[in-house]
Amino acid sequence: MHPKATTDAYTAAEQRLRQLQRSPEAFGHTSGAVEWIETHISWLLLAGDFVYKFKKPLKLDFLDFSTPALRRAACEEELRINRRTAPALYLGLVALSGTAASLQLQPAEAAPVDAEPAVRMRRFAQEALLSHLLEQQRLLPSHIDALAQHVAQFHASAAVATPQQGWGTAQAVTAPVQDCLAALRPQLAQALPDLYPALQQVAQWCATQGTALGPVFQQRLHSGRVRECHGDLHLANLVLIDGQPQLFDAIEFNPALRWIDCVADIAFLAMDLQARGRADLAWRFLNAWLEHTGDYAGLQVLQYYRVYRALVRARVAGLRLAQAQGDERAASLRALQRYLALALRFTEPRTVELWLAHGFSGAGKSTQSQALIAERGVVRVRADVERKRLFGLAPQASSAAVPGGIYTAEASLRTHEALAQAARWALEAGYTVLVDATFLNPAMRERFIALAAQVQVPCRILSFEAPLDVLRERVRNRQQVGGDASEASEQVLESQWAAAQPLSPAEEAITVHVDTTRPVDWDALLPPDERGGSVRTPDGPA
Repeated sequence: MHPKATTDAYTAAEQRLRQLQRSPEAFGHTSGAVEWIETHISWLLLAGDFVYKFKKPLKLDFLDFSTPALRRAACEEELRINRRTAPALYLGLVALSGTAASLQLQPAEAAPVDAEPAVRMRRFAQEALLSHLLEQQRLLPSHIDALAQHVAQFHASAAVATPQQGWGTAQAVTAPVQDCLAALRPQLAQALPDLYPALQQVAQWCATQGTALGPVFQQRLHSGRVRECHGDLHLANLVLIDGQPQLFDAIEFNPALRWIDCVADIAFLAMDLQARGRADLAWRFLNAWLEHTGDYAGLQVLQYYRVYRALVRARVAGLRLAQAQGDERAASLRALQRYLALALRFTEPRTVELWLAHGFSGAGKSTQSQALIAERGVVRVRADVERKRLFGLAPQASSAAVPGGIYTAEASLRTHEALAQAARWALEAGYTVLVDATFLNPAMRERFIALAAQVQVPCRILSFEAPLDVLRERVRNRQQVGGDASEASEQVLESQWAAAQPLSPAEEAITVHVDTTRPVDWDALLPPDERGGSVRTPDGPA
């Protein structure tokens, strides 16, 4: 039991729900054996086709469930915010009344005012949770791509915070980070004193970065990037329904944890994937979300939010540590160690380079670089996607209806300007960047090589290559299948081939040739320990 809970109220509530678990007739429907799931702030009873979620009578520094009225308000809010993304899962409110001998669940509006409220949900198989799919090695790249699009669409439709509301300010951003650190200090001092210096190191980094990023937080707020998000976006709060990922269990108990920067929202999932050993899927998700949103400026705050999210999970593990016994306590202790170690790792500087993906249409630039960006933790910016964004088109949308077309000389110039700006944001935030464009024009290559020099990072040209007949076949197949950001035709390819100019000797000196007619071994072409990039902190070159 959590020390801040009222002991008698907590024990009585738990005992009453245990009695409900043994009283299947109280549910009013066929239930069979009733299963029990416990989180750090909730009890869930799984009965037949339904789930009943009860709030624990807790009062913590970040929530107050201490009275039935407060718990009911939280249940009502939980319904509202989760029906945004999973309306079919969230069915309504019920309330538990009666004595231990005659417990009854009924619609909340018909129950006594002091009845115990609960959210009634449609039950799904626990195996459908993305956390379970990952454990069973059944979470596919296609699931990640669909999830990124779903989250991007959710963020696009979410309510936007105004400066007057107080959300998203530098104070609002840094306060929960400090709360996490404050909560972790006594937990570590008691359970893991050897890790206390690591926590202090993370705390110092957070303080320094929180101050340095203050103006960025304000700019993000004023540009509409702070919205009513999910707030708890990790794999155990994502489920596959009819083959499509859905978000559920958003934070209802504290609006300050929900009205946040969209990057703070996705940072949770990226952190969670990395914590579970799938950094490749984390980077696939991040890049797909960035392609759908275009929010490359948000990379400035991504690392800060990833550290914060690791601290959140460490704090949750600390809460469970105080409530758990035996094997569950040992598991909570291991989780606390793992998430703190991850937070510390996120504070470390990274190697940064600028890579230019050079090659004809159909050369495999996007396809073959997918593994590279996922395995190395690289931000990719695609010309095909950014060009369409300039015209208000989604990545896979057709441009046929745009008057005058989107492939004019002016559109190409604007596209490269957008690519350069996105690349600069990512480089200055401390990430290696792959710019995915044909780069057949020497002037365009020169522009990005100069950008690398300005930002003081090395530049590489990755030249993706295949014979002309292979290129033709790939372009034909891509057009027939559809659903790709590129709309290059065979005619476009032939024009590119006819106008091709060789790389200069200076460019050849920084070029890695990639034969895409066979499987690409990126570790052989770009040995991870020999990239020679600049080491950068979020404040600049170190």
